Amino acid sequence: MPKALITGVTGQDGSYLADFLLSKGYEVLGMVRRTSTINFDRVAHIQDCITIVHGDLLDQVSLIDILQEHHPDEVYNLAAQSFVPASFGQPVLTGEFTALGVTRVLDAIRCTDRSARFYQASSSEMFGKVQEVPQRETTPLYPRSPYGVAKVYGHWITVNYRESYNLFACSGILFNHESARRGLEFVTHKITNAVARIKLGMANSVHLGNLDARRDWGWAPDYVRAMWLMLQQDKPDDYVVATGETHSIREFCEEAFGYAGLDWQKYVVVDPQFYRPAEVDFLVGDASKAKRVLGWQPTITFRELVRGMVDADLAELQQMGNHTPCVG
Repeated sequence: MPKALITGVTGQDGSYLADFLLSKGYEVLGMVRRTSTINFDRVAHIQDCITIVHGDLLDQVSLIDILQEHHPDEVYNLAAQSFVPASFGQPVLTGEFTALGVTRVLDAIRCTDRSARFYQASSSEMFGKVQEVPQRETTPLYPRSPYGVAKVYGHWITVNYRESYNLFACSGILFNHESARRGLEFVTHKITNAVARIKLGMANSVHLGNLDARRDWGWAPDYVRAMWLMLQQDKPDDYVVATGETHSIREFCEEAFGYAGLDWQKYVVVDPQFYRPAEVDFLVGDASKAKRVLGWQPTITFRELVRGMVDADLAELQQMGNHTPCVG
């Protein structure tokens, strides 16, 4: 039975990856930090099927201890401070987790078991002020946030350890990927949750930032499958994972509100506080390498993604049964 360690197992990607690896017959170790507010909601349905281990990307000794005790065959580093707006308010902490945290994991592998295969969650935010359309593995990087800068470091330190120590280390340059498990702080889930609340009489508006920002949005379960495929190859490499389609925040609103029979223009308030200090306006990925080498393909369309998220939010709120009106 192969064994995999997932850092960030309680996040959107970590929980879907755990689901996927369990379906493949893996023993799954999920790393969480020792805090007073660990949220196991996303993995509650599989919590008895995975082994929770305690570690911290800020503490290399804890990482070494986990690797020495459990000897995983594969390590997926999905933990990070991953909310872009928060990175402007906490740039140093973002760098510690999202940049140096990658080095700590890689160095723990180097010191314990170099046969372990490593996946690093890189990001389309590394392209930032895009130098090429669409963006591919060779596109120059120009990050526009502390998060993007930290991800660039994490990406290149992965390449460096691969070339310096002959580690099987891959970076997946994943474009935006969403689902019902996406955090409510992210704009996609913020929109679909607002649609559901407005539809049910629980809210009457939603405040958003730049409606013209364009992203390449896919479905999270498709993207964790790509992570696994990268570690099954004969040689380690880096891959862009994307749908190749770009849509604006405005289009996302039109689809989400329209699906619920609502006119988005009546409920969306453009609020300057949600603009970034430096905006990333246009992201669209070229995943032809992943399709050619990995045999990967996305399975969900943009419309299906948005509507599925709206349906999930409506179902959750209806199940809660609390339809008390509020302004938001």
